[in-house]
Amino acid sequence: MKVRFTETVLRDANQSLMATRLPYADYADILPEMDKAGYYSVECWGGATFDSCLRYLGEDPWERLRNIRKNMPNTRLQMLLRGQNLLGYKHYHDDVVEKFVELSIKNGIDIIRIFDALNDFRNIQTALEATKKYATKRTIASGCISYTQSPVHTVKKYVEMCKELKKMGFDTICFKDMAGTMSPNEAENLVKGVKDAIGDMPLILHTHCTTGMAYMTLTKAIESGVDVIDTATSCFSNGTSQPATETLFYALQQYGADTGLNEEVINKVNDYFKPIKQKYIDNGTINAKSLGTDSQALVYKVPGGMLSNMIANLKDMNAMDKFDEALLEIPAVRKDLGYPPLVTPLSQMVGNQAVVNVLMGERYKQISNEIKNYFKGEYGIAPAPVSQELQDKILGEGGKPTDCRIEDSKRTGAEFEKAKAELGDLCESEEDMMSYICFPDQAKKFLTERKAKEENKAKYTIELA
Repeated sequence: MKVRFTETVLRDANQSLMATRLPYADYADILPEMDKAGYYSVECWGGATFDSCLRYLGEDPWERLRNIRKNMPNTRLQMLLRGQNLLGYKHYHDDVVEKFVELSIKNGIDIIRIFDALNDFRNIQTALEATKKYATKRTIASGCISYTQSPVHTVKKYVEMCKELKKMGFDTICFKDMAGTMSPNEAENLVKGVKDAIGDMPLILHTHCTTGMAYMTLTKAIESGVDVIDTATSCFSNGTSQPATETLFYALQQYGADTGLNEEVINKVNDYFKPIKQKYIDNGTINAKSLGTDSQALVYKVPGGMLSNMIANLKDMNAMDKFDEALLEIPAVRKDLGYPPLVTPLSQMVGNQAVVNVLMGERYKQISNEIKNYFKGEYGIAPAPVSQELQDKILGEGGKPTDCRIEDSKRTGAEFEKAKAELGDLCESEEDMMSYICFPDQAKKFLTERKAKEENKAKYTIELA
């Protein structure tokens, strides 16, 4: 039996536990050691890292990626890409998606895990084509399915999705169980059913410990034939994060499984991160709610990153007393939206609307622009029928959504020219331009501050001379 590991501490583990506030400087020194661990891959970029670097950490996300690549030359670096959304919260034109993928590979990414929040595979086609176009010998295009349970999400449906991903040309398939709600029984039925359908194509399972089922679920998935599992170094595991790397390595060793991991190295990695985690517990960045197990997540389906962000937002508004009520509102909002999987950006949209509903004391008294755009059809096709009452409220009685997907014919290059013009001499590279297109306000603030630092440094150098 061969089972490989993707280590998530540099991305999803800290995103789930501390809303992606882990700066590069905190882990730079351990990267050369991690490079010796024998991981299948290290997930280090994508997801919320890009936004967090610019918005909170004062870092250039592209420079972060280049530094990781420099210090981990032997390990496949992996990112999570939201298909046509890239790393933002809206759909981008195809030329923007293609350029982003090109720059990601150029700056060091090997594995691009591509998903769409609604599993509308039209929204991942362009990213797949770009990955294949700019691929190196190490590049892997991984088709990702957002896993959830609802009346319309069945094993049969998931098997059909996997067949479609294989036909599209993906190299691997990943199930992303972002809320940790997949049960051991579901994992067994799913993995066996999918393996029968896709044969030797590598199958990956990503889950979270939020509900307490992840270890059982991964064990049953491994027994059923899954090829790769996502785990986190143990001090950054559990709670809303992934299961522990070392624990599953230990268990699989007793089964005689080939994991490819170096036990001494993965223990060194954990020892390195222990004081870092404690620092963020002490300063309150890691909230106790993110560290526990909550079986109620089986009801409201909240993923780790969504939960940590929800806690942060309620704390900022001094409304933590509304936490439990907001959680109970989430399944109701999700049903109204046609049971979308709660993954970015849909998780934030549903979570924020649930919070607003609770704080306003009236459901949908105030509706976010993102929810309005969702009903207009701008995010794709909902998995199930939406609330007719809410649709009428947003679109007018009898109003229908339109197919708003941004098509190939709209490859105009206009967004690049606009970004260059608006940034002026702040833009020093294509990467700067792309940062601005994805997060204009945050990127412009970062680039302005960077320019000021460079000018001050140059002035200081002249004065010394």
